[in-house]
Amino acid sequence: FTSFTAVRAEEAKPFADATEIDLLTILPTPPANDSMQTKTELGEVLTLQVTRTPEMVANAQADAVEDVWRFANVMGPDFTKDKLPKFAAFFDRVVATEGAVVDPAKDVFNRPRPHQLSDLVKPAVKISNSGAWPSGHTTVGTLMGIVLSNMVPEKKAEIMARAWDYGNNRIVGGIHFRSDVEMGRIAGSVIAATIMRHDDFKAEYETARAELR
Repeated sequence: FTSFTAVRAEEAKPFADATEIDLLTILPTPPANDSMQTKTELGEVLTLQVTRTPEMVANAQADAVEDVWRFANVMGPDFTKDKLPKFAAFFDRVVATEGAVVDPAKDVFNRPRPHQLSDLVKPAVKISNSGAWPSGHTTVGTLMGIVLSNMVPEKKAEIMARAWDYGNNRIVGGIHFRSDVEMGRIAGSVIAATIMRHDDFKAEYETARAELR
């Protein structure tokens, strides 16, 4: 049992961290809280709050988890953790990479979330008070989408559209501003481009892809 646990922990080791991918040197600083951009973005969040449908809320809530199985609606019914253990272990590491790269940058940028700037904002998803810039969910959704679409290039358009919705649902849910999500798409793309060059990534990617295909 102990060795199994150790293997699982090893599998979830990030492929890179903030020492290799420093988002502070890649992303601009967030707009000021009293800037016209932030006010406009807050207005969008508040508008969505009164116009979002129950279905939109349900989708945003379902997308609040950070895992690759949210792409099942594109990938089909056999796309499950039980059927793809090697693929699952590989994507555990992909997901872990997002946190290792993004969390330190969030702490420094320290942009407030919409509900922290305005009491009028009532998020429809689980509250988070970590820095908003960039959106971690959007970063990991973009990162997963890029890696997954490389494995299944014939579904690239559908997979990346799903990744786009995954990020957009953070605005629908009222937990992020639009520019947080845009920065997450940049961060996810940079992380993907970087870790694809790593030997351990390449080896595990091929094993995961073979199992998926």
